Amino acid sequence: MSGASAPSTIGAGQDHQVPARAVRGASPAAPSPDALSSPVDDASIEAVIAWFARSGRDLPWRHQGVSAWAILVSEVMLQQTPVVRVLPRWQEWMSCWPTPADLADAPTAEVLRRWDRLGYPRRALRLQECARAIVREHGGEVPEGEETLRTLPGVGEYTAAAVTAFAHHRRAVVVDTNIRRVLTRSRRGRALPDRSYSAAERSLAARSLPVQQERSVAWNQAVMELGALVCTARSPRCEECPLAAEGCAWLAAGRPAPEADTRRRQAFEGTDRQMRGLIMALLRGDGIANEMQLLALDPEDSARVQRCTESLIADGLAVREGESLHLP
Repeated sequence: MSGASAPSTIGAGQDHQVPARAVRGASPAAPSPDALSSPVDDASIEAVIAWFARSGRDLPWRHQGVSAWAILVSEVMLQQTPVVRVLPRWQEWMSCWPTPADLADAPTAEVLRRWDRLGYPRRALRLQECARAIVREHGGEVPEGEETLRTLPGVGEYTAAAVTAFAHHRRAVVVDTNIRRVLTRSRRGRALPDRSYSAAERSLAARSLPVQQERSVAWNQAVMELGALVCTARSPRCEECPLAAEGCAWLAAGRPAPEADTRRRQAFEGTDRQMRGLIMALLRGDGIANEMQLLALDPEDSARVQRCTESLIADGLAVREGESLHLP
């Protein structure tokens, strides 16, 4: 999840329908149904890696010599958060806490303040817990190996694979939303991935990963970037995609629309998540808030304010002291 010329790869709602002829050159013949879930072929892998070398963003956590810790922090911050919001926060964190030991010793209130408005602030707490575990159990160095990485607080399957690939330069099956979308379109001929990470998707990602270690790292980085910049969910730019000329199943089929999603989605306005964010913003700014200040956030629904306050306390994001609330 992971400008100027692209750095070395060994380092760090509805789609508009456009005709396939918008892509330069003749459209490739549609693959047979049996071929839709076949792994990505060598020519396609090389095309994507070459595209990344020309077009990949020059992001600081991709630079040569960036520490495994810095890459781990970037991966956690980038979860469900756009790069443009992460970049200044990551740079500030790396300036303040360049090593796990630095973050482990930091005041938790300061950690939450510097998380700022990235959202999902429990990630900040988990990163500090992760830093303390690294210091306590691994001598202050981010451990190697996916299994070991997954024993760290807040590190799941994706983050462990990403750190293994991008920090330790080892072969790992890295799969985020962007990679899922590229593989689903190019190999399965569908507009969007399954609603949850399916066995079919897992198998396709594993079978598509190059065997050679260095090439596998380059592929992971490149295909993730392709999904972020070109093969986007809402406005894919197929005319710029290196897979268009290599036989993208979705493009060859005329870019069929995704299946209707009948799930109800709750608007952000008026939700508990919004209120939790308002309370955290108040605490980050003033350090402490009294009951009157908290109730002023929603004068018409004091129960909502109380409910969200208690949930923040339960999550370790706030502490009650008398009639006041403050950061831990």
